[in-house]
Amino acid sequence: MTPKRSLRAALTALPLAGALSLGLALPAGAEPPGIPDGATAQTQLDELTVAPEGSSDGYDRDKFPHWSEGSDGCSTREAVLKRDGENVEVGSDCYPTSGTWNSPYDGGSWTQPSDVDIDHVVPLAAAWRSGASEWTNEQREAFANDLEGPQLIAVTDNVNQEKSDQTPDQWMPPEAGYHCTYASMWVGSKHKYELTVTEAEKTALKDALGTC
Repeated sequence: MTPKRSLRAALTALPLAGALSLGLALPAGAEPPGIPDGATAQTQLDELTVAPEGSSDGYDRDKFPHWSEGSDGCSTREAVLKRDGENVEVGSDCYPTSGTWNSPYDGGSWTQPSDVDIDHVVPLAAAWRSGASEWTNEQREAFANDLEGPQLIAVTDNVNQEKSDQTPDQWMPPEAGYHCTYASMWVGSKHKYELTVTEAEKTALKDALGTC
């Protein structure tokens, strides 16, 4: 098994130093990169530290600067809209002028970017409670804008709002057939950033990975 990238390397790599900042084309309809397969996700889940959920004291979304601007002037949100959509055309301001977004969480299909949210697979508040409260703002910005791991995905806005900051023992996507992928993304992101999981969270993730 390839050794896990160190937490310092994962967190200090600027989040937009990948495809966005290099100006590389992002394929339409692509899934987030770095999703482990079911077997790898099972292994990664077993490597996570199990600990009680931490406190929300001090949490503020502003402590996770998000939708940062890349060197090409496009924000992380705009990059994910382009990556996850089909036939996406963008204007000079990077904002999509046309395209279709198919939400794997609920099977919804949308042609207006305003109907789509960019979900932080591991919600910012959940990350805070599982270790990110100890990070610097720069590290939290890297996490909140990670285009190189399975942390960001375009989904139906009201489904994302329903999810809020809930963990997998509290919420899973309405599409049961997507539970394997969702759990794999969740584990992949927590493993990359060495965040903890609760016992209930780990049980729910194991159940979902059992459907892979």
